[in-house]
Parts: sequence; structure tokens; C-alpha cells
Amino acid sequence: MKYTIGIDLGTSALKATLADEKGHLLSSERVSYRSYSPKQNWSEQQPGDWEGAMNLALKKLTKKADGPISALSFSGQMHGLVLLDKQDRVLRPAILWNDSRVTEEVDYLNHVVGEKVLLEETGNIALCGFTAPKILWVKKHEEDIFQKIAKIMLPKDYLAYRLTGVHASDVSDLSGTLLFDVEHRCYSKKMLEICSIREEQLPAIHESSDVVGFVTHEMSLITGLPETCKVVIGGGDQAVGAVGTATLKEGDLFLSLGTSGVVFAPRDHFSKDEMGRIHSFRHANGKFLLMGCTLSCTASLNWWVNILGSDLGTVIEKVDENSPIDPNLLFLPYLVGERSPINDPSATGIFYGLNASHTQEDLTRAVLEGVAFSLYDVYSYMKELGVKQEAAKLIGGGSNNPLWCQILADVFSLRMDVIQTSDGAALGAIALAMVGNGDYPNVEEATSSLVKVVKSYFPKEENTKIYREKFAKYRELYRKTKGL
Repeated sequence: MKYTIGIDLGTSALKATLADEKGHLLSSERVSYRSYSPKQNWSEQQPGDWEGAMNLALKKLTKKADGPISALSFSGQMHGLVLLDKQDRVLRPAILWNDSRVTEEVDYLNHVVGEKVLLEETGNIALCGFTAPKILWVKKHEEDIFQKIAKIMLPKDYLAYRLTGVHASDVSDLSGTLLFDVEHRCYSKKMLEICSIREEQLPAIHESSDVVGFVTHEMSLITGLPETCKVVIGGGDQAVGAVGTATLKEGDLFLSLGTSGVVFAPRDHFSKDEMGRIHSFRHANGKFLLMGCTLSCTASLNWWVNILGSDLGTVIEKVDENSPIDPNLLFLPYLVGERSPINDPSATGIFYGLNASHTQEDLTRAVLEGVAFSLYDVYSYMKELGVKQEAAKLIGGGSNNPLWCQILADVFSLRMDVIQTSDGAALGAIALAMVGNGDYPNVEEATSSLVKVVKSYFPKEENTKIYREKFAKYRELYRKTKGL
């Protein structure tokens, strides 16, 4: 028996999953770490904490396998900035995807450099989450650190580097840096010039299933992995999550219901939203994708549960799935601003349409509906770009909530499929590891064997009609609050 491991580097924890040669998930180890916010709107982590978590998880998993670990791969939180000096020392804490200190840099890129130039050079406009604005911030505010930069990395690529000593990344993760020309699969010389960095500071470009190296002797002693273990570079968390749900071709769609929410549609050919509302990235299977990210998905529900001083299961159980939909009670889930499609860091959350008859259960349902509307808002613009589906797959913690799954089916008017694991990123990383190891010839064949739908939710026409009208009110409410 030979084994593979998928490593999912998340914002709150690293999860490593062991699979057998048939791709069956056998065991997982989860190790948490801290985020730091030394100033308002800052979000940082120590790359050394990621490495410590990885080493601990791998050490535990290798003891559970009764045969060699032949390959491993990664799913990683995107956009984070990791900086190393010439001695491979971390220069400062990593600046994360949910850090919003860079509003001035984003404004400069979008309005001085210009959105038209950014779209031509990269396929995307600047957002607070992306990597290039973070580089500009370091250049402006930490010049001494900026001058010492030898290597610029994304979070998962730092872990791959520690395992192999190879400075590499993949096209799906690089697509979210605003340094990468998504259409032409190369770094944008103009963007590197704007950021005052050199291409040799950046990682080599790979496909997500490429083997970039083997485990070094030193890391073999620390983790228990054999030196023959292949390290497959993997991809950004959403692209790898799409692999883990077999969302690979035009007509497929998946929704990720995690802390943030994602709507993800593969494309066979490059296309972009000229308004910059939707991201145009490279997929982990060598093709392209359209994607939109909402910032407060399960985060909105967790916020509401904390306000109530209860637990999630109890709060959801109190909501009657068959209770009438209130057409006037709205929730805008913009608790930390919003990314797609409105790109407004100053957007705020709202309960609207309250009256004395409303109950806790009504407001809970409104929160679930509000997040569903935020995701549908992204999808509605994707449809304008020619995206068309008959069904979607769901992953993330929210996919374990039957009421939410049904609301999404009704709002989107699509069948919602749930696969055998809510952790699509781990399954996707394992699929990439198996392709890199030669167990499957390509990602498509790997996922056809590994991914299984276990439950489906079908839209209810009478609910969809109400939600269409309610969504129009949802979108108009934001516009009114912004004076648009």
C-alpha cells in the first residue's frame, strides 16, 4: 500500500489528510495557529507557525501509514505575502488575504495606474486582498525590509519551499497576486516595474499537478516523510476545492461555504469581466475560471450565533424549514466590507424591515438568506459573461446545514449537490498529488474516481419566485445606503 497526503493551509488552521492508493480518506490531523492584528485592519500570521503545524501534522500521519508516503500536495490560503532575505530568514510576519491596510495602494493601482491597464496586464483590477498592493505597502512603510527582499512567496509555497528548498508556485495561486498575466501565463513586466521588484525574486511558474521537488534529508528527519516523497505544488484553496468537487469544465459550478464564500465557474478559454467585478484566474487543471468571493459567509452566521449566546446547532434547529418566507426582512452580510461584486471595504451589515412580530428564528433565516443573496449577486454577473449551469456542488462547513443548502437551491434555482466530504480542498490536494505521482494521467480522471455526490437539494419553484423579488430588494438596499 502506498499513500498520499493533502495539506490544506487555512486561515485558522492547517489540516493534513492521509489517503490510500484509491484516494479513500483515512485520517486527518488539524493544528491551529494564531492570527495577529497589531493595528486596525491588519491581519498577519507567522510563517514559522504554519511550518510548525505542518511538521506536527505530518509526523502524526506518517506514523498512521503502514507504507511509504509517495506524494503530497497543497491547498493554500491565497494572496498572502511572505518575504525572505538572502539567508532564507522571514523578514516580517505574513500579510494575509483578509488584511485591509492597503486601501491607499489599491486606490493608486485602480485610479492612477488605472483599471484598464490592470485588466490588460493581469485580467483583474486591484483589491485589498491581492498581493501586489501589499508589496507596495511594504515598499512605502517598511523600506528597510523592502530592500532586503530576496524571495517573495505565497503561503502554501513557503511550506513547499521548506520541504524541498525549491522556490516555486502554481498558476492558480499566482493568478491572485496582480503580478501575473493570467491570459498569457507569465509575469507582467509592467506590474513588476510598478511594484519595483524583479522576476528573479518571484517563484518559478508551474501547473498545479507538477512535481517541484522531493523532501530534503533534514525535513525527512523532522516529519517522518521519506526522501523519495514527491512534493506536488498544488494550488490556491478555491481552485483546489474545485478539483475536490470535480468542478473542472464549462457548465460546472461550485459554492464554497466557509468563513468567506466563493462562487466558482470553470472556463475552457480566458475571459474577463471588463468591470472588474469577477476575478479571472487560471484553474488547477490547466484551464481558466471565473470566481467571486464574498467576505462574510459562515462568518455572518457565527457572528449571529455569538450575539445570541448560543451554539450553531441549537440556533439552526429552531428554524422551521417550511415557515413562510418573509419578503421584506433583509440582511446585508457586509460585516467586514465586501469584495465581490461590489468591491467596497466600507460596506456595512444591515438588518432591514424589522417589526415587533419578528422572532429570533426569523432573523436567523434572514442571515442565511442574506449570505445566499450575496453569493447569487456574484453568480448573476457571471451569467452576464455567459456562464450557465444546471447544478452546483457545495463544500465547506456550511454544506453540512440542510436548511442553508435548500435556501441556496431556491435562490439560485439550481440543484445543489453535496459530495462525500465537506473538505473539498483536502480531497483536491490528494487528487493533485496522485496526478503528480502518476497514479492518474490528469485531474479529470482522478476526480471522476474520487468524487461522489451523496445528497442533492432541488429548487422549489414557489420559493424561487419569492426570492427573485426579494433579491431585487436586497441589491437595491445596498445601493440606497451608498447613495447610488
